Amino acid sequence: MLKVKALKVRYGDIVAVNELTFEAAGEVYCLLGPNGAGKTSTVKAIMDAVPYEGKVEVYGVDGRDPRVKDLIGYVPEQVSFFEYMKPKEIIEFMAAMRGLRDLTTAQKLLEAFNLSQVDQPLYTLSMGTRQKVAIVLALMHSPKLLILDEAFNGLDVFSAKLLKEIVIGQIRSGGTVLFSTHVMELAEKMCSRIGIINKGMLVTETTPNALRSQGESLEDFFLSTTGLEESLKEVLKGLE
Repeated sequence: MLKVKALKVRYGDIVAVNELTFEAAGEVYCLLGPNGAGKTSTVKAIMDAVPYEGKVEVYGVDGRDPRVKDLIGYVPEQVSFFEYMKPKEIIEFMAAMRGLRDLTTAQKLLEAFNLSQVDQPLYTLSMGTRQKVAIVLALMHSPKLLILDEAFNGLDVFSAKLLKEIVIGQIRSGGTVLFSTHVMELAEKMCSRIGIINKGMLVTETTPNALRSQGESLEDFFLSTTGLEESLKEVLKGLE
């Protein structure tokens, strides 16, 4: 279970996240928002990668406790590794950092994603292949909380479907997934609940079922609740 309460993240005088509160347990919780809404800062706070005020708790462990990192698997929007390292070397390095001796899960994931280029430097690999490496790193220690930030970037159809099935398995095993994306159709299909943030604050929460029952698309709901619908109309009017 992920608990975020009164979360505030500041960068100098700029408040990126402002009193954000939400919970996710045994589900795929989607965090949506415009660019600059505070999604990445929220994820960084959950990862204890930036200073923050408020409280973060992951399956009963305080977010500032070093042990929390063993409970979290994270696939970032932009994959950044040491370019001259090989996937095999990075996996072994991260396993050593985590004190993980059994690499059976990592090996199974490499085979599942057909990652045969484990002995090639990262700079020679495609975006999709690098994304697969990030997924393996996020999953190889069997985390309770999986954070996916635009994790489907660059994946081929097979790999995207495989990741979706992995997400389903994560929930069935009692885990939780925090999912951030700009692809509304993907959010509608994958998420149990949806939290929309804007200017660092939670605007509203909803579910795909609730939207369907109202005959409303997530895209339209997102635009109206973030105030972007009127901006879109003005932009389109200017193009006439």
